[in-house]
Amino acid sequence: MIASAEAELLRRTLALLGKEALLPAGFDPLTDAKSYSTPRRLAVLVSDVLERQPDLSEEVVGPSAKIAFKDGAPAPAAEAFARKNGVDVSALRTITTPKGDYVAVTTTKVGRAASEVIASELPKEIAAIYWAKNMRWIAGSKQTFVRPVQWIVALLGEDVVPVSFGGRTAGRASFGHRVLSSGEAFEIETPASYVAQLEGEYVIADVEARRHKIRKALDRVCRTVPGARWREDEALVDKMTHLTEWPDVLLGSFDAAYLDLPEEVLVTVMRDHQNYFAVESAAGKLAPYFLAVTNIALDEENAGIVRQGNERVLRARFNDARFFYDFDQRTPLVERVKLLENVTFQKDLGSYAKKSERVRELCHRLAMTAGMIAPTYDVNAILDAASLAKTDLTTELVKEFTELQGIIGGLYAEKQGVSQVAAEAIYDQYLPASADDRIPRSAEGALLGLADRIDTIAGMFSLGMEPTGSKDPFALRRAANAVVRILAESGLPLTLSDVMGAASPQPEVEAKLKSFFAERVEFYLREAKGQAYDVVKAVMAPGYDEIADVVARAEAVSAARGSEDFLAVSAAFKRMKNILAQAGYQGPTPGTGFIHAFEDPAEAPLARKSLAAVKERHELSNWRSYGERLASVASIRPEVDAFFAQVMVMDPDIAVRTRRLNLLYMVLQNFSDIADFSEIVTAG
Repeated sequence: MIASAEAELLRRTLALLGKEALLPAGFDPLTDAKSYSTPRRLAVLVSDVLERQPDLSEEVVGPSAKIAFKDGAPAPAAEAFARKNGVDVSALRTITTPKGDYVAVTTTKVGRAASEVIASELPKEIAAIYWAKNMRWIAGSKQTFVRPVQWIVALLGEDVVPVSFGGRTAGRASFGHRVLSSGEAFEIETPASYVAQLEGEYVIADVEARRHKIRKALDRVCRTVPGARWREDEALVDKMTHLTEWPDVLLGSFDAAYLDLPEEVLVTVMRDHQNYFAVESAAGKLAPYFLAVTNIALDEENAGIVRQGNERVLRARFNDARFFYDFDQRTPLVERVKLLENVTFQKDLGSYAKKSERVRELCHRLAMTAGMIAPTYDVNAILDAASLAKTDLTTELVKEFTELQGIIGGLYAEKQGVSQVAAEAIYDQYLPASADDRIPRSAEGALLGLADRIDTIAGMFSLGMEPTGSKDPFALRRAANAVVRILAESGLPLTLSDVMGAASPQPEVEAKLKSFFAERVEFYLREAKGQAYDVVKAVMAPGYDEIADVVARAEAVSAARGSEDFLAVSAAFKRMKNILAQAGYQGPTPGTGFIHAFEDPAEAPLARKSLAAVKERHELSNWRSYGERLASVASIRPEVDAFFAQVMVMDPDIAVRTRRLNLLYMVLQNFSDIADFSEIVTAG
């Protein structure tokens, strides 16, 4: 939570200073502001904050002159207006407006001191920071924060700003590292000295500096083992960066006999339970070493003690894992199927045994829809994988290390003689679990992942448990994101409709699912593919059932939008769409109208060029050659420009008007299967 809170505190602080006119002209938030954080502190440093707000002159308009003055003398309305604005009646003057003569006065609002503004307003911004979990610790107060506030430092130059929050009032006293420093308070002299003074107390306030120190230390310590390297893990580096203030790294070892356990088990124990980095050989094989990031400086005196303690804890965890692994082998996965009847999936949707049956049926339906038949695909392996996929929930190893769900099932399946295809499908069933994960390795694994997720999503939607706002207790958005990615990247010949339809949802549920998945496809295009919002809207308009196709169209449109001709045609398409909408035109009567456009010299070039583009489309060897087709979209610019320059579409003659509306409709339709180009944002 620290990284997001640090960013939010900076954003809120700058917004407050900007709103209160306390930032100088030319202020650049990228160079003139900086945020810091550690597990014990959040900080913002802003350069060149003004000492006080500038005075603000404002002209205030009051009642009409006729009401304010009677026979040249001020009436009660004028006196009330003057009193309200803190001036004498003699300061009022008459101004002329489009509505007549009115009384006005120029007032000057004296700017407040920056320290006064900050002390008054900053606590509100601190209180508004979002935390997933909050605490309340002050009796009789509703004020909350992620943890009880221990101290606040707030300085404007060398002066203390009396900011109060969480039962504390700001001073200049701060504290250093909990263990390495003296433990006594020390005073921050100026904002500019904050980072250096903290470093003198064994606190690296800059997040990126701590991250750099950790990575350098991992490299340095790992070099002490010949030919070894630490296994790159950016998420763990980030975690340890936010868990430490003065990081250091030590190398530990474990008995090589533990390497008989699956590598996935060992790495999970080290990474997820102990925050250790795995060490591997040059060949990429796990080595009997680990790297631990500490929050204290290590020397000859303490390093041995710390190492022994970490090795002892890891050895105990590995012994647990070995015991559970050996114990699990006594009951094969096929015998665990019946045990799933005692494991509840969801109270209204039944046990995991019931879910496995549904998923198996879904796998069969989707395989048939996709034309997955032998010998290209192993349909029997898919069905076996579906039956066994959840059985590892009954194993002791998964009960102890829940992160290994699915992985253990795949490892056990392979060890127990299940086919390689089925074992891989079980192993990969939860992939992708995040945006950084790969998708399942095989088509069979991808199909199992699709079936499992659509069963969960459709089931929860049927119970009215769809996500609302920021709440998604069953992680349905993540499941749907995975469905979209698998369909986009696996090459399976399945559409979203195929996947949703396989779950046989009720009509009202199906409508909700379509809307839900539309959001997920948009999310995928924006976040995973980096497409602009207007491109996403444009390519979603013709449809998004085939995910790979909508991705191809988005990439082609993004590539083409740099062309001046393409942008001009897009703007023209917007104009065409608006004309048709204003005319209430729904399309031509079948078999009429379009051919007559060739008879008018102003209409014929556009008609011919539009038909030529249609012919080119049919001649392309690959109908998804969107780059070539978009080139033809841009090429009609001269004809479009000439058409609008020479004709008035809404001609008084109904026959002419209808023919021209018909032509515009046909031009739009010829390219509408790629995108709604009127959605593309163009200058002006």
